[in-house]
Amino acid sequence: MRTFVRPAPPALLAVAHGSRDPRHAATVHALLGRVAALHPGLRVAVGFLDFNLPSVPGALRALAADGVRDVVAQPLLLSRAYHAKHDIPAVLRRAPRGLRVRQADVLGPAPLLTAALERRLAQAGLDASWRSGTGVVLASAGSSDPAAGAALAGIAREWQATGWRAVRTAFASASGPRTEDAVRLLRAEGARRVAVAPYVLAPGFLPDRIARGAREAGADVLANVLGPAPEVAELLLRRYEETASARDERAAG
Repeated sequence: MRTFVRPAPPALLAVAHGSRDPRHAATVHALLGRVAALHPGLRVAVGFLDFNLPSVPGALRALAADGVRDVVAQPLLLSRAYHAKHDIPAVLRRAPRGLRVRQADVLGPAPLLTAALERRLAQAGLDASWRSGTGVVLASAGSSDPAAGAALAGIAREWQATGWRAVRTAFASASGPRTEDAVRLLRAEGARRVAVAPYVLAPGFLPDRIARGAREAGADVLANVLGPAPEVAELLLRRYEETASARDERAAG
């Protein structure tokens, strides 16, 4: 009787931006620790595009050396901008011979990320009963890609429809408005309180700029970065499974 052995699931390689700030890598590792706990037995690794080790090529070589033959590369990005469209595909093409690598979609936009933003605001002390009188600044790192800005504006519109007085976008780089500008605009529009929700995954230079802007303009609430929020870990696994399942379907066909 013939015995069929189901192949091991693809390894998950999280592709992170990297930063000179040690909090960045520590946050990425905390997030992946939560992912590994949700999916025991899944091989989880990380590669950084810059500043931190292992690099993405180094992580791919290590996986290949351990006998891994199938990898889903998950960008730890919240929008589909330059890194997702250019940098990551270019570095993944340098994978060792014999290692199959497929790039998953970016994490955002997704309802789970909005839920993570809500979690961080609540943890920062924002009471749910204040919702209708509160203006929220949805602050991202920023991108020169107009599609990324349009996606953030769409998230803000949908989030405002859940009952906030207003949700305004802000950017720590690229074009404005800056966080402090958005805080002051919401004050001028009559918001009784203003909360700043960083739409970023890990600490670093640009998230610190968001925080400074919030403090300088007198925001009432400043949430933490998304980091290893349970919703982010769940979303990361969903993106991984979507890509792994698509590959399984092709193989079966």
